[in-house]
Amino acid sequence: MEKIVITGMGAITPIGHNVSEYWDNLVNGECGVDKITRFDTEELPVKIAGEVKDFDACQYMTKKQTKEMALYMQYGYAAAMEAIEQAGELSAAPERIGITVGTALGGIAPIADTQHGISTGEHKKVGPRFVPQIIGNELAAQIAINKGYLGPSMTVSTACSSGGDAVSLGYMFVKSGQADVCVCVGTESALNQLFILGLSSAHALSTNNDNPKESSCPFNKGRDGFVIGEGGGAIVLETESHAKKRGAHIYAELAGSANCTDGYHVTSPHPEGIGAVFCMEEALKCAGIDKSEIGYINTHGTSTHVGDPIEANAIVKVFGDKAYDIAVTSTKGATGHMMGAGGITEIITCVKVIETGIVPPTLNLKEIDDDIPKLNFVPLHSIEKSVNAAMSNSFGFGGQNSCVVLKKYN
Repeated sequence: MEKIVITGMGAITPIGHNVSEYWDNLVNGECGVDKITRFDTEELPVKIAGEVKDFDACQYMTKKQTKEMALYMQYGYAAAMEAIEQAGELSAAPERIGITVGTALGGIAPIADTQHGISTGEHKKVGPRFVPQIIGNELAAQIAINKGYLGPSMTVSTACSSGGDAVSLGYMFVKSGQADVCVCVGTESALNQLFILGLSSAHALSTNNDNPKESSCPFNKGRDGFVIGEGGGAIVLETESHAKKRGAHIYAELAGSANCTDGYHVTSPHPEGIGAVFCMEEALKCAGIDKSEIGYINTHGTSTHVGDPIEANAIVKVFGDKAYDIAVTSTKGATGHMMGAGGITEIITCVKVIETGIVPPTLNLKEIDDDIPKLNFVPLHSIEKSVNAAMSNSFGFGGQNSCVVLKKYN
């Protein structure tokens, strides 16, 4: 069976506007969570987020495109352009190059802002670009139009699993022979008053407004919810033969993936983690590797009371005693929860761990909560560890589960 490999990566995050910046700041323990600056939070219960600061869209696209694309699309487009540039000249025929996009909430921010303007009388009409800005698949269309790609194109919205599922879908396109190359993108910018109020009413968000840098603290005792993040991530997948034929640098092998649902609750994961366990096991089976080969797991790890212990215990159920030898971290202490974008930036993290032998820390983890097994969460500071295979987990509302397995390319 032909291997599927990664030849390009791109990232726009709260801690860096490209893969190099993101990785350097991640391993050095930088935190991108701070006070919200984009709008007034005086009347909101939550005043903190992982914002992408100082983003200049014109560095990545034309002025016309900045008017056509909402912010969540701009982040994904910028990440995709970096990944494509890094991958080099894609020699496949246009109809053999596909695009997949994952976004949990798509155009929720422009929808909320536009409706507010209409309701308050600030706006008397809605512009012709409004609908293309809010539809998730228009990001794939923008990439295809710019690059001339004509292959399969799909956009998925599976809550916080969207990014991981976009990669799984791209993997299926290439593995099945429908495409030689696939650009997989995850993107999100859902930061607005409406979304904050909705999540706050569900007691999902951290209200540690006075200490934003410590508010996102996965697996930590005293955590009080997740922090909204935003950004974009992208990877280029292709068949090994196509990559070798054009002399591309191969960063890692995407060995396998899986998706499933808990069938349990609209927001809460199954208390016994049955979906997470099944998804990890199926991804390992798809990858054709033994559990003992996994040296690093990038967890979903959002810093919630419910989700963190369920995921940690699911890892123990899958890996047994071996779980305690694996480096198990969450990067959301640094970026906040980037939702659709995070699924791919966290896959990029796995690739960089395999490539560099450095595992970034779980920030703000000062004391592991009593209901969480004492795994090697790599608290506070990076460590050196040789890793040949890694796993990335993304879990979402509705019991969505995504798992991607990566291997060092040989």
